[in-house]
Amino acid sequence: MSGRTAERRTGGPAERTSGGTARLFVNAAQVVTCAGPPRARRGSEMNDAGVRTDVGVAVVGDRIAEVDSVAALRERFPGASEFDCRGGVLTPGLVDSHTHGIFGRPRYEEQEMRAAGLDYMEIARRGGGIHSSVRDLRAQSEDTLIVLARARLRRLASFGTTTIELKSGYGLTLEDELKTLRVIARLAAELPMRIVPTFLGAHEIPLEHRVSDAARRGYIETLIHEMIPAVASQRLATFADVFCEQGVYSPEESRAILDAARDAGMLLKLHADELAPSGGAELAASLGATSADHLAAVSDEGIDALASAPTVATLLPGTMLFLGKSRHAPARRFIDAGVPVALASDFNPGTSPTPNLPLVLMLGVSQLRLSVAEAMTAATVNGAAALALADRVGQIAPGYSADLALFEIADVRELPYWYGDNRCVASFVCGKPCHTSNLDIT
Repeated sequence: MSGRTAERRTGGPAERTSGGTARLFVNAAQVVTCAGPPRARRGSEMNDAGVRTDVGVAVVGDRIAEVDSVAALRERFPGASEFDCRGGVLTPGLVDSHTHGIFGRPRYEEQEMRAAGLDYMEIARRGGGIHSSVRDLRAQSEDTLIVLARARLRRLASFGTTTIELKSGYGLTLEDELKTLRVIARLAAELPMRIVPTFLGAHEIPLEHRVSDAARRGYIETLIHEMIPAVASQRLATFADVFCEQGVYSPEESRAILDAARDAGMLLKLHADELAPSGGAELAASLGATSADHLAAVSDEGIDALASAPTVATLLPGTMLFLGKSRHAPARRFIDAGVPVALASDFNPGTSPTPNLPLVLMLGVSQLRLSVAEAMTAATVNGAAALALADRVGQIAPGYSADLALFEIADVRELPYWYGDNRCVASFVCGKPCHTSNLDIT
């Protein structure tokens, strides 16, 4: 894949640093390292974000070389350039592991419909919801989608996000899904962010395939025998995802689609148990999916299944907030059961139109009852694990990619405190500027 699109590969921390010019990050009030094993954190592990004071970070080429006192780093790396953190907090670049950032027009009219008492399914029955975005995306050119997505991704990056997953799923035809994935590949080649592509042709059953059971089965056959092989042969997606939900894809249908995707070489994700218990969490666990996402309506059996699986539970509290729901995913029960938890924005045009991942951290603390350390872990190393990247991003530790974010705060606990405010002043991907907030950084 081109650009910084993530691919599965061996290596990681053991590769250590590549050659290149050294740069020292100095004068940070805190360095939030999230340092530890190259995997998702579980249980009490999530409550250790590795906050350090009186240290700097040495970057050589595109990798972290060392975290130590500034005096020690200056001695080890004589002549290194220095970046002054000006008393801010330096963290790993934030990882947004669930977004739908490729779309045309926003769906602001649906917010008023919800305020008037219409629920998600009723809005969909009236032609809104995902089908509205499908009609719109099908009419958009690839170049237009690039222009729209570029501006949105830069806004996401401005909040400290350096790694982002982008899903297809508003095309629902072979050509429109491929068009979306080509847009993602072009953005990955152009933008400094790290972009992970996901194929979500099973986002909905297209309206034209809802006319009969035979037409519905025909679309699923198209997914399995045409779309997945085409996406895999063109290497356009790292992951395949399915919306396993009542009224959308059943667990049996989801399993058939995901089995085909795995056979084609893709990693697996699920939209699971968002609105009602659907068996999605249990299915994700049985498949060894990399992540199961949403989970606001997960069953007790689903929690138990995830506790004994490698799957990351990716929670999306911004969605439930925007939908006006009082019920959130049971984050504390997940953590107490030993399920690794990630936080993501679910950035999309209908149910979570926020590019602000620190705002989602605030919701993690205020609504999901996470500690700040747990929320930081969920948006860094566990978000990386939800993208099969925990061996190379999500922590500030020797050998990891120099993906960093600097926030204009004096204590990491301020990050979810100043909710809605943008405190990110700079970020870096592979040691190179990603977002600079008008700072002169080279």
